[in-house]
Amino acid sequence: MAWLILLLFVLILLRVPIAFGLSFVSFLGIMMTDPGLLINVPRRIFNGIDSFTLIAVPLFILAGELMTQGGISKRLISFSQTLVGHMYGGLALVVVLASMFFSALTGTAIAAAAAIGGMMIPAMTKEGYDIRFSTSLVASSSTIGPIIPPSIVLILYGVIASESIGDLFIAGVIPGILMGAALMIYSYYVGKKNNYRSRAERASFKEIIVGAKDAVLALLMPLIIIGGIVSGYFTATESGVIAVLYAFIIGMFVYRELKFKDLWQIVLNTAKTTATIVFLIGSASLFIWFLSFNSIPNQLVELMGPVAENQFLLLLVINIVLLIAGTFIDTISAVSIFTPLFLPLILAAGIDPVHFGIVMAVNLTVGMVTPPLGVCLFVTAGIGKISVPKMFKYLVPQIIILIVVLLIVTYLPDVIMFPVEFFNG
Repeated sequence: MAWLILLLFVLILLRVPIAFGLSFVSFLGIMMTDPGLLINVPRRIFNGIDSFTLIAVPLFILAGELMTQGGISKRLISFSQTLVGHMYGGLALVVVLASMFFSALTGTAIAAAAAIGGMMIPAMTKEGYDIRFSTSLVASSSTIGPIIPPSIVLILYGVIASESIGDLFIAGVIPGILMGAALMIYSYYVGKKNNYRSRAERASFKEIIVGAKDAVLALLMPLIIIGGIVSGYFTATESGVIAVLYAFIIGMFVYRELKFKDLWQIVLNTAKTTATIVFLIGSASLFIWFLSFNSIPNQLVELMGPVAENQFLLLLVINIVLLIAGTFIDTISAVSIFTPLFLPLILAAGIDPVHFGIVMAVNLTVGMVTPPLGVCLFVTAGIGKISVPKMFKYLVPQIIILIVVLLIVTYLPDVIMFPVEFFNG
């Protein structure tokens, strides 16, 4: 039955939608095993999506839409420019810093790439920045979105792997900061080399206070969400409700940039994205049940032999597989496919599943800026009106930087697991 896994990847290469590929392989496998088991299919699909935790996904998608429309991203960019705009590569540093702030609000890379890129790429072009550098940096910085909490990718992994969403959120903070810091160092180097400066003088203390005052309501939200989860006041799902309510009130009544006429399109966009994800999760649930019923994970453990027993080699192999897969499979689909395949392997090797969730998330986000799929590349390329291949000069060093961070996250687990252990006593 393990050959059905190969069939799934053939279907993916043939551009069959992932959800349909998962369903087809599962149906085919069940028919070959015992056609009578088909009666269980509807129940398995329903059980996969009948999850209280999964409700957090549409809630955070909705919150992200409300924040983008409500003017929060504009204020975050303005505040970021006040902090680092005077430095070499100031606008580039603003891109990374604003992406980190925005990621902590939406948890999605594509939203960050579109929101930050739409404002910063034209501004950087006006200041004389190389368009190849601008577009590639916005795309690379947006990958921080699925790492810094709240993260839709980590929520999906937590649901599939039955792991604590709160622990995954806490574990994602340091890797996200590492990714941002590494990209900021690179941006400063490029800025100094090309003498990119957006303002001659450092912002005064008064300007920083004014900027912080304007952005503080936006910056408070991730603190409220993470603080509430860590303290036990509410769950990850309940935090999604708070995020939606908070974003609505701030955008509608404080910043007053969110209008009632905008709500229909916002809800419609949320519904479309949610329907896609839920269908995928239902198909993945059927796929997971099929794998378990036929003991395919155990077959993979036996097939990998000594590699499955060595943590270093196992993580190396998994990283290579995920890096390759991330170049042509979108992040959410990859989480749905590879979590049930790799989870038994990492548990058998004694690897913490929370640690592995972060490794997978960082790994797959690199794929979001790696051709040929690289969805974030196409978003920023469209904004900058440039072809993706022209971005390679600056994109390749940024991918290397992200891979270095991935290696740190992979092989120094104590660095990212320390906050989890601290908050869990």
